[in-house]
Amino acid sequence: MKTASLTLADLGWSDHFARQIAADEAEQLPLRLIGIERSRASGLGAAGTLTLHFPPGLSSGAVAVGDWVLADPATARILRVLARRSLLTRKAAGVEVRAQLIAANVDTLFIVSSCNADFNPARLERYVALALEAGVAPVIVLTKADLSADAADYAARARALSPHVAGVVALDAKAPAALVALHPWCGPGQTVAFAGSSGVGKSTLVGGLIGQRLATAAIREDDAKGRHTTTARALHLMPGGGLLIDMPGMRELALIDAAEGIAELFDDLEALAATCRYRDCAHAGEPGCALAAEVTAGRLDPARLERWQKLRREDKATSASRLEARRKDRAFGRMVKAAKRLKSAPPPD
Repeated sequence: MKTASLTLADLGWSDHFARQIAADEAEQLPLRLIGIERSRASGLGAAGTLTLHFPPGLSSGAVAVGDWVLADPATARILRVLARRSLLTRKAAGVEVRAQLIAANVDTLFIVSSCNADFNPARLERYVALALEAGVAPVIVLTKADLSADAADYAARARALSPHVAGVVALDAKAPAALVALHPWCGPGQTVAFAGSSGVGKSTLVGGLIGQRLATAAIREDDAKGRHTTTARALHLMPGGGLLIDMPGMRELALIDAAEGIAELFDDLEALAATCRYRDCAHAGEPGCALAAEVTAGRLDPARLERWQKLRREDKATSASRLEARRKDRAFGRMVKAAKRLKSAPPPD
């Protein structure tokens, strides 16, 4: 990674982070995490890259690529993680309900799909809700526009998802003009992240923006699905300024604690729901349901209504499971403390 003449501002440093530095921390190193492994991380600062070690009580799962940390220059140990401006999270894979940190301090999330069978409104809405929940601007990038006679229609459908989508760009990922179309969001000090399915040209765009040729894999012709080519999250500098976080393709994205992002994505439905006759209306055929009236009048797509309800149900269930897990953890912690107190108590006379 080329780091000559770098400043902290080039890496996304701002007053938000500067205000967090106490007077007695002036000698510590502010570094941005560009890669994370199980027992160590790579941090980039004005002086270059440094291999960092986690202190007791801080694990790799508690930090994300893009985080700003303070490190001890003598020991290369992370002292603390600075408060983030934004944090992208999802539900971790597996049975346990917990949040997985995806990327931190991101300004724009490029959500990559394509003008073919990969285009899926429900999946795009999940990514948009993810970005809105984190306070990140969502931009939908539609690749393979050169191969589709309906590229304009795909773009119109993407724009119709929500007025909170910051932009929709349809392009040919292999054409030089594709990179120019993304430049408005890639200015100096700005951090962008790429997410989306595998095999839709994400690696081609990422490689073009960072000036490297990344491995790509062909898609299957029958369903437009591709194979994963990015295996780990990493932060890269872009030659023209700005920073880029590449992430592995995620065909399935489970949201967690994303109620506000879902509400913002579907704010028109939220406003309509507030006018239903009954406050506890489930929007499932009750009399006086404003949403049902809109569907009947042909002004609301029933598929969109169902997607909104599905996301709300999923997020509510996930949040409830997470609260229950926390309750059990606290109860277990109290039991352990009680057992320790009993064990250390003096024997009765």
